Amino acid sequence: MHALCSFSGGKDSCLALWRAQLQGYDVRALLVMFEESGERSRSHALPLSLLSKQADALNLELVTRQASWSSYEAEFTSALREFRSRNFSTAIFGDIDLQPHRDWEEKVCASANIEPVLPLWHQDRRELALQVIDAGFRAVVVCIDSRYLGDEFCGREYDAAFIADLPEDVDACGENGEFHTFVYDGPNFSQPVPFAIEGFEPYVAPAEFGGTRYVFAKLR
Repeated sequence: MHALCSFSGGKDSCLALWRAQLQGYDVRALLVMFEESGERSRSHALPLSLLSKQADALNLELVTRQASWSSYEAEFTSALREFRSRNFSTAIFGDIDLQPHRDWEEKVCASANIEPVLPLWHQDRRELALQVIDAGFRAVVVCIDSRYLGDEFCGREYDAAFIADLPEDVDACGENGEFHTFVYDGPNFSQPVPFAIEGFEPYVAPAEFGGTRYVFAKLR
């Protein structure tokens, strides 16, 4: 029976994937959720071209779905059911300790008769951040939440210096949504993923989603 990884392209997804592979799971595919237009991934705003290169470097199939936030659960569940019909029995997730996230994952997996596996669950956040770096994953920060970080943090390498510069109230893993990353190399990559930062784009969420300001790095 095969496994898939619910994938964002960021460091926690990559670490969870690698952990699962080391534990013997036969991971065959990545599932990435995109915005309705299909141009950028949800949350991390990564282009399809880079996620395709990431999947190639990881030697895994890339499966994508497009959804609004309101249709996200239905589209995600539909994708899981399709995987189940293809002999996939397990889904890997990169969540660390946010119980509502795990509750949601268990719910959608149950509806598709798939077992959720969370290799990072209830491990120390700072230790996980250091493990990402020590394992050889290389990542760049592609989104910051302006409530927590200044614009200058966007586009930086995710390394020990970045972690040391974080304000005291910002989690080293960004588990509370303070920032997101794009991984371009690691121990399970066959080769680094080439990319460039073309610029930075501020974005203010609609009022119904809190009106929060973010800054995204535009990658190609």
